[in-house]
Amino acid sequence: MDGRVGAKSIQSHAANDIQKDFYILKQLVTKDFKLKYRRSVLGVAWSVLNPLLMMIVMAVVFSTIFAQGRNGSITPEMYPLYLIVGNVTFAVMSDSTSQAMTSILAAASLLKKVKVHRWVFPVQKALFALVNFAFSLVAVALVMLWFRVVPTWHLVWLPVCLILLMLFCMGIGLALSALAVFFRDVIHLWSVVITAWTYFTPIFWTTDFIAGMPHILRVLMYANPMYNYLTFMRDIFLFQCNPSTQVLVFCVLWAVLSLVIGYAVFHKSEHKFILYI
Repeated sequence: MDGRVGAKSIQSHAANDIQKDFYILKQLVTKDFKLKYRRSVLGVAWSVLNPLLMMIVMAVVFSTIFAQGRNGSITPEMYPLYLIVGNVTFAVMSDSTSQAMTSILAAASLLKKVKVHRWVFPVQKALFALVNFAFSLVAVALVMLWFRVVPTWHLVWLPVCLILLMLFCMGIGLALSALAVFFRDVIHLWSVVITAWTYFTPIFWTTDFIAGMPHILRVLMYANPMYNYLTFMRDIFLFQCNPSTQVLVFCVLWAVLSLVIGYAVFHKSEHKFILYI
């Protein structure tokens, strides 16, 4: 009898912890959302306008100067949609990981006063990036409407892609947030990595270039996590087809690998955070 009571007590305690963590996640996402648009005249509209304005600038620059979208599989009419889908997808990873990296340091005062699972803070940044992405989808919808691209049933794949991308970002965020506590140089180094990653990922240049690359670069490109997530998104939005088996497998692989490694790094070092923050 005592064993059953003890087991029920443990289960009840675990359930309460989970409820508390989800409540904290919700409150932190809400707080970040309010802070981001506080004292902004346009407010949430910036989440729609920003990707649209970036798309216009990049479309003008790369379609006129670098002749992107004039040859190959992407037509000039489809190039803006190609751009904005790639841009908003990459922005999810860039924003969530960069914010997650400093999340533990930013929450130092709270961690010293309140007992809370530390993983909540980097995970919350990934969820907040997902909220911003939801508004960015309005911009994507407007571009599709402007160029008369009719959505198809292939968009049912969108939740799958987003879940895998979020898991991937959470894994990187967990690892970076732990490393940044002990090595502040990681914060500066990651900005360089993101810049290099931006140019190595086909956001504004078309994938037709890949065929002309040396074999080793093609292998690296196909293994690039963001190449696969961008391809997934463009398949369902732009090309209106199911993601290929190769892309789907790579997306799952990177999501699982990132989350496992990220959590392992975070869990191994989190008990020392209080000494360094």
